Amino acid sequence: MSVTIQFLGGAGTVTGSKYLVENGSHKVLIDCGLFQGIKELRLQNWAPLPIHAAEIDAVILTHAHLDHCGYLPLLVKQGFQGKIFSTSPTRDLSKIILLDSAKIQEEDAKEANQQGYTKHSPAKPLYDTQDVNVAMKLFVPVKSDEWTPLFPTSRFRFKPSGHILGSALIELEFDGIKIVFSGDLGRMNPLLYPSPAVIEQADYLLIESTYGDRLHDQASPLEQLAQITRDTVSRKGHLLIPSFAVGRTQDLLYLFSILKKEGKIPDVPIYLDTPMGINATEIFVDHPLWHKLSSEELGELSRVATLVKSRALSSELLKRKPSSIIIAGSGMVSGGRILQHLATRLPDDRNTVLLVGYQATGTRGRLLSEGASELKIHGQYVPIKARVEEITGLSAHADQFEILNWLGKITCAPKTTFIVHGEPQASDTLRVKIKDKLSWNVSIPRYLEKITLEPSTYVETQTGLHGPIRPNLS
Repeated sequence: MSVTIQFLGGAGTVTGSKYLVENGSHKVLIDCGLFQGIKELRLQNWAPLPIHAAEIDAVILTHAHLDHCGYLPLLVKQGFQGKIFSTSPTRDLSKIILLDSAKIQEEDAKEANQQGYTKHSPAKPLYDTQDVNVAMKLFVPVKSDEWTPLFPTSRFRFKPSGHILGSALIELEFDGIKIVFSGDLGRMNPLLYPSPAVIEQADYLLIESTYGDRLHDQASPLEQLAQITRDTVSRKGHLLIPSFAVGRTQDLLYLFSILKKEGKIPDVPIYLDTPMGINATEIFVDHPLWHKLSSEELGELSRVATLVKSRALSSELLKRKPSSIIIAGSGMVSGGRILQHLATRLPDDRNTVLLVGYQATGTRGRLLSEGASELKIHGQYVPIKARVEEITGLSAHADQFEILNWLGKITCAPKTTFIVHGEPQASDTLRVKIKDKLSWNVSIPRYLEKITLEPSTYVETQTGLHGPIRPNLS
């Protein structure tokens, strides 16, 4: 039987990653993410998968971000009963991320019904906490760099990808065909994590392209964060940072601990107003092999902020007048406690909103980054008078140069390299660069496209990209 791969998400967009590999006898799903961003994408979460969930034998996760694991409770509700393979940190982080997702959906649906800003009667969550608990029973943690058998002719292994705690590249050998999934590829030298592992060869490669059309700012994120903080406090304002609870939040806490220790920012209180971010930070203690922090650094990181665990305490912060720094979810301003802070603080030009990660099309974060004059929050339009700043150097995704540099270390050209997990312009720009620099066969798959895979004869690459050659973006 032939081997096929079908792109059920993460094709033509940065969200909803799902890649189905099958051979007629077995089906394996790589990642199982929610669609986020514009309404057209979010509506796909409510539609049934184009395959029967019960026919899927296993799921393998690259990491725990919602756009890679957030659909799992729905998959289980639809009949999936197989194993969910992940690294140990990914299992632990997936639990808190999925429970938080379920809780936010439940609370948002309840609030929408109470305040009447919903077109549905009644508004319902995609899944609830009980659905998450059922899904978590199917997780099987797997060590990095060890081959794990799936079926008689199939196996896989994880290698660190440098994106967040526990994130991994996947090498899948399926009926004699080797397929490599980059997941979300981290920076060349991540702040807190090991660098992405080198992959020597693959028959087929799926490479993400979130930043395939740009380079990250080379300025020091530490110095940028210090300057923005000082400027905001000098105006007697508050610094609001929408942050991904897993990864970016810990980066910020680490940087703030350094700035506080070195006296480079005013002594104003820092509040970590995200229960999921609090829990994720605690998980770092349990997995020391998956990050670069010493026990002393981890302690300083954990103590630098006041932990805001209840909604009541979070609401109290809205009344605070002296300057403060508030880190709250979500990173793309698509939900979570950051919304109430923005609703209160956006109309005041003394305040600053600092964006520190990728903002997908259709999210409030993207609107902020593009200079919107108002933001719709809980059914009301809030004027934007606060300053909006960005630090792109804190991104956990490789930029175009870093992607090309990582690809250039592959000694044998894949038969086909599929560009996924990117908006159309980013994916197409990266496609052109890979063809020009590496002379590889490159394809940008369409949503739901199914492609037959064949074993390839490895060809030595002649890329000249084994050194740090910085590409231009033209």
